[in-house]
This record gives sequence, C-alpha cells and structure tokens, in this order.
Amino acid sequence: MKILYTNFHGGNGGGHVTYIVNLLKGLAAEHTLTVACPASSRLYRLAGEVAGVKLVGMEFTTRPSSWLGARSRLRSLLKKERFDIVHVNGSADHKQVMLALLGLPNRPKVVFTKHNDHPLRSFGHRLRASLATDHVIAVSDYVADRVRDSVYRHCPITTVRHGIDTDYFSPVSSAEKAMLRVRYLGDALSDKIILGSAGGTDLEKGWLDLVAAVAQLPEPLKSRFLLLVAGDQPKPELFAEVARFGMQSQVCFPGLLDDVRPLLAACDVGFVLSYQEALSFACRELMALGLPVLVTRVGGLPENLIHGENGWIVEGRDVSGMTEVLRQIAAEPELLRQFGIAARRHAEQWFNLSDFATHTLAIYQQCCAANHSRSRIKR
Repeated sequence: MKILYTNFHGGNGGGHVTYIVNLLKGLAAEHTLTVACPASSRLYRLAGEVAGVKLVGMEFTTRPSSWLGARSRLRSLLKKERFDIVHVNGSADHKQVMLALLGLPNRPKVVFTKHNDHPLRSFGHRLRASLATDHVIAVSDYVADRVRDSVYRHCPITTVRHGIDTDYFSPVSSAEKAMLRVRYLGDALSDKIILGSAGGTDLEKGWLDLVAAVAQLPEPLKSRFLLLVAGDQPKPELFAEVARFGMQSQVCFPGLLDDVRPLLAACDVGFVLSYQEALSFACRELMALGLPVLVTRVGGLPENLIHGENGWIVEGRDVSGMTEVLRQIAAEPELLRQFGIAARRHAEQWFNLSDFATHTLAIYQQCCAANHSRSRIKR
C-alpha cells in the first residue's frame, strides 16, 4: 500500500510528530510511505531516520501564492505517485489536500486523525468533511464523541488510541535509576520524591498547579518533593509564579529533549495535569517507563489508567486534591513500587506499537475496500 502522511507544523510539532513517526516505524517494513511536511520541522528530521521512508519538504499554506507553489507541488505529487491513502493530521494540511485533489481522477482515500478537541463546526470543516474525508480516526473515545457531534458525523469514525514503543520506553533497574538521579540532581537531592513530566511547560499543561500543591504541604513534608518539567523554557511570568510559591529550589526545567527517557527514568511519579488533553503520549510514555501517574479528569486523559491501581485521577485545577495525593505518596512509599509495576503491565497490554499500527492499517484497508466495491458496482 502507498501512503502519504502530511503535517503542517514547521517546528516541534508535539504529539502529531510522535504519532506519525510511530506509524512510520510500524508500517515502513511492508508499505511504501512518504511524508510531506516543512523541511524545517522535527518531523522531517525524525521521519528521515526511519528506513525506507521518502521525504518531501512542503509548506501547507492557503496564501494565494500557494496555487503556483506548494499546492501545485502537492497536486503533482498526488498525480505522480498515485497513493492509496493520504493521512492528514490537521486543518492546514487537510485543507491543502482537499484543494489539491479537486478534479483529480481516481483520487486516493483521505484519512483524517483528530488529535485534539478543538471545535469542528466551521464552513471549512464542512467542506473537508464532504469533499476530502473518507474516515476519521479519533485518538480517544472523548475525541470520538466530539467528532460525532460535528460536521464529520456522517463520516466513518473509529477510535484508535496512541501506540508507543514499549521496548524503547521501558523501566530501568534500581541501580540505573540511582545513577540517573545523581546525574540530573546531584548527591544532595537524589533522595527526594521526584515528580516528572515531559508534557510541556505551557500554563495549560497544569504543572504550576502541582507546584502550588507541593507548596501547600507543611515542612518538612514539602521539602521531600522535587519537580522536573521538560519542554521549552517557561515564559518569565511563569518563573515568577514559581518564585511566588517559594519553590525555586524544588522545580527544575531541563529543557526540550529529543530523548526524555533518562530524565523520566530518574523520577518516582509522572504527572500530566492538563486543562485540555485529547489522550497524551506523555502519559503513556511515563507508564511504559514503569511510573505511576497523576492526571486530571480532563478530555481523554482518564482513558489511560485505572485510578487507585496504576495512578491517580484528580479534577482539573484541583490543587487540594493533588496535595492529598502527595500526602498519600509520602505516607505510603510502597505504593510507588506497586503502582509502577501495574503501570508498566498496563502499558504492555494496551499501548503497544504493533496494535496501534495494525488498527490504523485496518482503517486504510477498509477505505480501499470500499472504493473497490464501488468500482465493481459501476462496471
């Protein structure tokens, strides 16, 4: 099968990039895969590391100049390669694909993954749902419900949750964990209870609520906790908030990391406390590393774990609820080991990359089979 993946992000790209790269890894051995995305993007770089994947540097814009530039190149690519599937991942590339396909005979099937919970009610979405969407993949049941309540309601809709490489994201030994803690924190801080996340440093990721939750604890309990928050360096006003809580010495920002495993493996507990979240690769990676996770009851986040078995679920922005979980962790440290083992077991059963690729491929095959069926009827 010939498949084209498109993505409009020119920089980091977040979960979209992880999603596409994981599909490339799962399908490249048996299918012909091409990725069209900006040459400046992280996706372009990471996709180039997957054997057999073809790369096309392409901008996705609706500026008038795109008629003679990017859109013309995309249309030429579609005509030349005769893809079976075009898998789009956002509004900008979906729009460009729709326009490039207009009037094209024997067009490929278009699969659209809905990665977030942004509204789907605009006129543009209505056009794309009608003219260039053969199947919608929702990354969680929460997102699927949003799609069914949108202009895409008449399209086939299937939930396929993110898969991750559970061999790549795997627990480390106690000795390795101790070594990593010293590497990142030094001997003086290596005995802390470390709370870690690679979900990002934007305010809506909720990490500042956890800072506030730790700050509410009485001494000496408060001083037992340390937060590691990977991602872009926070804005100055967020640093100021950390200082307002008196937590400067207990919150570390190691920056944006290509490989988050060593940092997260040094932690005791993971957290994803977003105000909006479709599902969360970050949560799944933490659990695959054998860490219990603290998440908010927001969007698709609760679909990742079982409360009281491999992590904890609190209401969004519930600082007091987070503080109570921290008290429990400090009072019952054995929970971290028990919950961590359960988190890893859950990840191996439900998050594996093979199932993710297989379920996505089944949707591609379903789309193509529907096309062949119609062709036979016409003849």
